[in-house]
Amino acid sequence: MFVLLDAVDYPRSGSGGMGSWSNRVRIAIQGEARWTTCPVRRLPSGAPINAAEIDDGRPWRRKMIATLQASYGKAPHFGAAMALLQPLIEQHETNLAAFNIAAIKAIAEHLGLATRFQRQSDLPHAGKATELLISLVKAVGGDAYLAGGGAGGYQQDELFQEHGIRLVNQDFVPLPYGPDEAFIPGLSVIDYLMWDGWPATAGERA
Repeated sequence: MFVLLDAVDYPRSGSGGMGSWSNRVRIAIQGEARWTTCPVRRLPSGAPINAAEIDDGRPWRRKMIATLQASYGKAPHFGAAMALLQPLIEQHETNLAAFNIAAIKAIAEHLGLATRFQRQSDLPHAGKATELLISLVKAVGGDAYLAGGGAGGYQQDELFQEHGIRLVNQDFVPLPYGPDEAFIPGLSVIDYLMWDGWPATAGERA
């Protein structure tokens, strides 16, 4: 079960900036990891992610498709990847959370992932930081929480045990894919789809 945190405060970078992992991803552009962004309209401080609206006053959808063409046009799975990604980029959805969730679900299904998805806003929840996570685990009937990297700065590990929830640290190490000279760890799944395309190919090399 993957709970999508759509009701937490919209994360910001810089002073009042709107750039975050919610509206941008990293892909390989000219051999380097660079951001490609979906612009969003400015939100007041403390507004939740599900209040963010995409700014379609800019031609970002056309620009993103052109960037993928220029960056990955020669990748072996470009055609199959774009058959999946282009309709997701062009979907007529202006709410950022809904846009992201639709893309996440479609890509997960394409990759054969059996994960179930649930929006935070559709679940009973309370508290902040660790207490919020615990309430969400309980809301979906879970008995363990998978913690991603970088959680140590705000997460209170001992609280999970106090509530009878097992804490599992992700400790993810990326498996290289595609040609050695093109592999850059930490990029969007878009990069994987372009170079490898299907889960079976990675499994055969592992």
